[in-house]
Amino acid sequence: MAIEKKFVQDGLKKAMMNECFMKRLSRSGYGGMNITRTPMGTQITIYAEKPGMVIGRAGKTIRKLTQDLDTQFNLDNPQIDVQEVEKPELNAQMMATGLANALERGWYFRKAGRSTLQRIMGAGALGCEIIISGKLTGPRKRLEKFLDGYIKHSGESVEQIVDEGYAIATKKLGTIGIKVRIVPPGVKLPDDFNVIDEEKTMEETPKEASEDKVIVKKSEEIAKVEDKPKKEISEVEKVVKKKKKDTEESKNEKSKTKPKGKASFSKKSKVKGGK
Repeated sequence: MAIEKKFVQDGLKKAMMNECFMKRLSRSGYGGMNITRTPMGTQITIYAEKPGMVIGRAGKTIRKLTQDLDTQFNLDNPQIDVQEVEKPELNAQMMATGLANALERGWYFRKAGRSTLQRIMGAGALGCEIIISGKLTGPRKRLEKFLDGYIKHSGESVEQIVDEGYAIATKKLGTIGIKVRIVPPGVKLPDDFNVIDEEKTMEETPKEASEDKVIVKKSEEIAKVEDKPKKEISEVEKVVKKKKKDTEESKNEKSKTKPKGKASFSKKSKVKGGK
């Protein structure tokens, strides 16, 4: 078998399994599934709002479900694991099935669509889109969209970020298709980026470097002073005191040896008079 055909068959099998779970686990709040193939067999993880209803009494429902999967889809040793969804408002499949049930019970499509949109955005979603298509009010089919927040429509990030769910509501006029797309909170969007000013970074870096150098120099000087013993400091102080005393004594001697100006002038005047 060619690789392309194998991929197509695996995708078709996964879609059929998802549709089977949606029909059989609609009351338990089915919220999607994940398939992982291991050497021990095929591990199927089912996300549900009420995992107790999926398991059943003493595991009766889940055992029957594994047997049906083995016979219908020829899986290698299927093992089903059920996990509870903490926030059903952020699960697109659960919200789509809930909206379909509301339309089947007679809710007006605008009221049901807006209320589900408010619930999803109130749970902290970054964006949500709800598409309702079919015979809504008259004999002709039409499409209604309810949009809020940020939604990505194309690119590789759609598969990684956006959660999609699909459901069908059957009414007297015909079937109504419901598609819900949710961007959960805490997701890094591809359009988010931070612009850094080059001038600020260039100004901040040299200042920080100069401040670091000054701090290092001061710390080195303090360390040198602290490492000196106290005896050396005392000897230096003694030498400085001796120099001060010598300078003061020399100044005093010079002041004593200098003759006074008035006395010298009077002596000269007396000598002249005697002549």
